[in-house]
Amino acid sequence: MLLHTLVVGLNVNCYIIASELEDEAIIIDPGAEARRIFDVIEERQLSTTAVICTHGHFDHIGGVAELVELTGAEVFIHRGDARYMEDATLNLSGYIDAPASIAVPTRPVEDGQILKLGEMRLKVLHTPGHTPGSISILVGEAVFCGDLIFAGSVGRVDFPGGSWEALSLSVREKIFTLPERLILYPGHGSSTTIGEEKKYNPYFGSRN
Repeated sequence: MLLHTLVVGLNVNCYIIASELEDEAIIIDPGAEARRIFDVIEERQLSTTAVICTHGHFDHIGGVAELVELTGAEVFIHRGDARYMEDATLNLSGYIDAPASIAVPTRPVEDGQILKLGEMRLKVLHTPGHTPGSISILVGEAVFCGDLIFAGSVGRVDFPGGSWEALSLSVREKIFTLPERLILYPGHGSSTTIGEEKKYNPYFGSRN
C-alpha cells in the first residue's frame, strides 16, 4: 500500500492510499483544500476510486463536494453520520459562523463490511464515541481511526452525539483487540501503534 499524508484545514490528516499494482487511489478525510489534494492525485497519475469519511464533522468532510466534482468518486460514510453531511449543527460548522451543507450522494457502510476498491480490501470498524457513526478503516498493517484515538490522547466526546462510554468501548473492543504492531493513523497529529497506546495512553495505558 502506498500512503501519502496531507495536513489540511484545521490540522486534519487527509490520507491518500493506493495499491502498488494499480493506479486507483482512495482518499480518507478530505477536510479542506480539495484542489491541493487533487493535485497530488494528478501528480502521481492516480485515479480516485472512493472518498471515505471517518465521521461527519466539517473539518473532515469540507473538501468532499469539490473532490466529487473533480474526480467523480463515490463517498462512503457510516449511516450514523450520514445526516451530519448536510446539518451544520451536527457537523459543527455552524458554530464557527461558516455553516456548511455537503449535498452529495453517499454510500452507507456498516461494521465489519469489506470494501473492495480495486485491488485493495478495506474493513470497516464501527467505532462510535466521538460521533455515533465514527468508523475506523483497517487495511493491511494500518488502521485509519479518525478522531477516536490519538497518540497519547482520545477524541472529544462533548460534541452532539459524543459519548465517553461508547468511545471507551470502541477503543477497548475494536482497536485494542487488533495486533499491537498495527499502525494507527489518526485524524490529527502523529501516527502511533496499537501497542504504544495500550501501554502509554493516559486514558487507557497499562503503564500509567
